[in-house]
Amino acid sequence: MTHLRTGLARLSLLALGLALAACSSPNKGDASLGDFSSGTLPPPDQAYAISVASMQKGDYAKAVKDFDALQETYPYSTWSTHAELLAAYSQYKQMDYDDAISSLNRYIQLYPEDQEVAYAYYLKSLCYYEQIDDVQRDQTSTYETIQALQDVITRFPDSAYARDARIKLRLAYNRLAGHEMVIGRYYEKQHLYAAAIGRYQDVANTYQTTTFAPEALERMVEVYLDLGLTDPAIRTASVLGYNYPGSDWYGAAYAKLKSHGLVNASDETSANSDAVTPPAPAPKHHWYWPF
Repeated sequence: MTHLRTGLARLSLLALGLALAACSSPNKGDASLGDFSSGTLPPPDQAYAISVASMQKGDYAKAVKDFDALQETYPYSTWSTHAELLAAYSQYKQMDYDDAISSLNRYIQLYPEDQEVAYAYYLKSLCYYEQIDDVQRDQTSTYETIQALQDVITRFPDSAYARDARIKLRLAYNRLAGHEMVIGRYYEKQHLYAAAIGRYQDVANTYQTTTFAPEALERMVEVYLDLGLTDPAIRTASVLGYNYPGSDWYGAAYAKLKSHGLVNASDETSANSDAVTPPAPAPKHHWYWPF
């Protein structure tokens, strides 16, 4: 997946780094902490400024090394607290997601009340989000992403991070639905109709808000017709038509019903014909979010 660059991440980290680094400036240029002997390490404020300078220049490997050295040398300083978070950010920028998650978990455990802890949870969710696999692969990363995004939404519901997390959560659920559809199509192609219907039903019921829901309903109509189950096919088509009346998927389902002789002339002029829809309209689905 393309490497994310979010305005929220950049603004939060730059504001944090610049505000703290402005308290002092390094007197050793841009030298890495590793370049100092044990007896000539700069004070923590200067060491922090050196580390931030490396990060701002995009030298994330050096920044991680510098921030780690600062934490080891000045473990109880305020600078060390923020160095933990900025080291995680630098690891994220290098796509060292596992190391970044470890650093963020440590930060959250050590500083649960810190003012930047909301950002830590958000950055952790991005680390998982970046690792979401293609719909044809195992979706473990997607499930981990969903859990991390839900943590952000639950803990910080009114934050800008939660608003962005909700958007990404929709995308993550769409990825899971797409994965289910890949499997369902495969089963259908292999004439494993019961297994295919199970996958399509899962998408229609569990991932109702995703872009794959209308396709899942249409393919259920297709499979029911292949099995000769006309009543379930008609009922499913009516649900599809009620929720997505103008969609191409409903048009495809209607065409399949017609090809099987399940649509007569009066049906084509009346959208409420009993031959296509039940006497009582199917209740409109109330799409839900798990938060």
